Amino acid sequence: MLKKYSDQIQKFGRSLLLPIGVMAPVGMILGITGVFVQSYMIARFPGLGNPIINTTLVSLRTIAGTVFASVLGYLILIISMSVWLSVTGNMAAPNVMSQMGQIKVLGIQTLNINAMGGIAAGLVAAWATDKFYNLELPIAFAFFAGKKSVSIICMGIMLIIGITLPFIWQYFVTGLTGLSVIFLSKVGPFFTAAGERLFIPFGLHHLWNALFRFTEAGGSYVIDGTTYVGVVPTMNHVLFTLGPNSEYWALMPKLTRFMAQQQMLCTMFAFPAIALAMYHTAYKENKKMVKGLMITCVMTALLGNVTEPLEFSFVFIAPLLYVIYACIIGIGAVALSLVNVGIGYIRGTIFDFAIFGLLYKDTNWVSFIIVGLILSVATYFIFKYFILKFNIKTPGREDTPSLDNTLIKEKRYSEIADIVIEGLGGRSNIVNVDNCITRLRIDLVDTKLVDQKILEKSGYSGLFFPLPKHIHIVYGPLVEFVRNAIDDKLKK
Repeated sequence: MLKKYSDQIQKFGRSLLLPIGVMAPVGMILGITGVFVQSYMIARFPGLGNPIINTTLVSLRTIAGTVFASVLGYLILIISMSVWLSVTGNMAAPNVMSQMGQIKVLGIQTLNINAMGGIAAGLVAAWATDKFYNLELPIAFAFFAGKKSVSIICMGIMLIIGITLPFIWQYFVTGLTGLSVIFLSKVGPFFTAAGERLFIPFGLHHLWNALFRFTEAGGSYVIDGTTYVGVVPTMNHVLFTLGPNSEYWALMPKLTRFMAQQQMLCTMFAFPAIALAMYHTAYKENKKMVKGLMITCVMTALLGNVTEPLEFSFVFIAPLLYVIYACIIGIGAVALSLVNVGIGYIRGTIFDFAIFGLLYKDTNWVSFIIVGLILSVATYFIFKYFILKFNIKTPGREDTPSLDNTLIKEKRYSEIADIVIEGLGGRSNIVNVDNCITRLRIDLVDTKLVDQKILEKSGYSGLFFPLPKHIHIVYGPLVEFVRNAIDDKLKK
């Protein structure tokens, strides 16, 4: 039973990769364009008011916004819930609908289930695709067979969910509201920040974040008579619509304490400290290779918000150290909250710090720097102590080090694919190949056939078995090209 549950969790995590991959850049476009079309920012930088520039930014924001609201299953869900509200007489008047837990989506007044509706629609679509993409029907209905049947089946299932969900939603909301008591307490940022780090190895941190970002667990906030549920919708309205001159700008530290500033602690301060500790504790003959690897990991996080390459260099060889690392970030997040740091938005790159920390007023970014530097020093000495004390085999300290990532740096994906296939026991031992942001995720017939010595030649930065017949191999942001090369090899 436990194995079956773990398999389903892994499959669920993989099902989120595509929407997450799409939403990340689209969300970044929405955030940046939202900033630079705001009257506050135009007043500071008059060039942004140029008609051509302003029209371009507004158009990009409009186009990007539509990506979040065009899935058939989700549309059926919100429409069916709207019908239920109407038939049962629970449709609230427009001026009080937000207080009644209702919202307008694409002009449709429906139950405000936030991101949970999108997750449900995505899960149903994934299940229906796997189950019915090859469905055969009688000749008279052959036109609706195969892949066409998937959309029809999704519509039917989402209709049923949309009609039944309102009956149980009230109890679910009550549970989330109870959880908000913990998140919204003074130590709440510890649980959100540390929890995100702890969920990363399992690929479930996006679910954890969605819990307080888009549901009642993150609190409900009333602004000008309208209730906003979750941290992100509230912050979007304050950040991009009202601006720093609004009285509601005082809410920002309460909102941002769960958001980008937590991630910035990792990318801007903890990561350089961890990398330096690993470099200083590496064997002398390996320092040159470790230096290049650490610089790549730090810059990948600092510029691209991708933290997994560095985190996966020690999470599975020193899980206790990883837990300590998560707690350090959690404590830092609480400290930022206590000194009223208010740096939005979602991502934790140096660019986000420059835009949302330096360009906006009253963000208290100086305190952020002070807390970050203290955290950085503490992290360095803690990591250095643990690595030396317990002889942890971090990069450069392996008995048989695998630090030559030349193939990755030179983008020799075909050669990497040959090595991976051979190291995994050949084509016949590979059941399915997938990838997330930084790792190959491969189902195998028999893990005993895996030859780690061969795989080391490919230049991976991490390897582990989250399930008995499932392996993860970390290659960093270029992993998709490795996966494509492997797919091409397996097709031949």
